[in-house]
Amino acid sequence: MNIAVFCSAGDVAEKYAQPATGFVDLMLAGKHTLIWGGSDTGLMKVVASRIRAGGGKIVGISVEMLKDVARTDADEMIITKDLSERKAMMLKRSDAIVVLPGGVGTLDEVTEAIETKKHHLHHKPIVFLNTDNFYEGLKSQLQRMQADGFLTRPLEEFVRFVDTPEEAMRYITEHGN
Repeated sequence: MNIAVFCSAGDVAEKYAQPATGFVDLMLAGKHTLIWGGSDTGLMKVVASRIRAGGGKIVGISVEMLKDVARTDADEMIITKDLSERKAMMLKRSDAIVVLPGGVGTLDEVTEAIETKKHHLHHKPIVFLNTDNFYEGLKSQLQRMQADGFLTRPLEEFVRFVDTPEEAMRYITEHGN
């Protein structure tokens, strides 16, 4: 399976990096390919380095304005003209999406994936690894959107929030295309 991992290009605390590497170890065990934002910085670097060290395949999808921080030893590195093209390419190349802790860029990527799923443009599983309750605020907001009638289908049809790498892998394995 090609698994897109959305996460921070910034350095993060060990409490976030450790579950991320735990998930990557499960990717390696399943011989899954990493599709990621291509940066050789922050949590993106941690994830890609762990896959690379374990002999796994990494496919980076970077963007013209960030190509100077793109990883140089990726099996494949695609440089897109802008962030919109990058998001579309990451979605196209992946079978499932795992969201690790990240900032506004991560939210931008995942909200587009959710929106395109809402319009039935894909049926790929989207799972948040909710490390240390990082995404509780977003989860609460999405639940409110559902309760107040702003979602066209139940939230569970769009995304899943889980607490462990094992739960994330189980979900995408059971719900992947």
